[in-house]
Amino acid sequence: MPELKVGDKFPEDVSFSYVPYIPENEDITACGRPITFNASKEWADKKVVLFAVPGAFTPTCSESHLPGYISKKDELKSKGVDVVAVIAYNDAFVMNAWSKANGVKNDEILFLEDKSAEFSKSIGWTMGERTARYAIVIDKGTVTYAQKEEAGKLEVSSAEAVLAKL
Repeated sequence: MPELKVGDKFPEDVSFSYVPYIPENEDITACGRPITFNASKEWADKKVVLFAVPGAFTPTCSESHLPGYISKKDELKSKGVDVVAVIAYNDAFVMNAWSKANGVKNDEILFLEDKSAEFSKSIGWTMGERTARYAIVIDKGTVTYAQKEEAGKLEVSSAEAVLAKL
């Protein structure tokens, strides 16, 4: 599949792995069990902001990219966004720990594993073997925004940039 662009349908059969939030596993050392999340099915009738980072617990991702979405999640919801999700090359356990380390509860933001960067590779948006930094807005199955960052940048995939396009 080529790069996603505005007007494209979100691909069928896109699945990620993640550890759902449950209060009993709230502690960062608690180990939940990953499940398969069928994004194509779950997001078919929703407005979704999906952003990707090269890695959890890395400088730009942890200091700027994710915090922007955490601080702007209510504004995103006020613009009709049903789901905010972040994907990375990291496994579901690391993504779960990253959500806990950042105080994200109740699946306010979904922290999803892009296993072996399969989805990112399918759209041609990788950084070596890792996911590239990008943002996609999907509205009822149709891509309404899709931008990949230039190396070393955080501009077009930031929460502020996405909000400006909603």
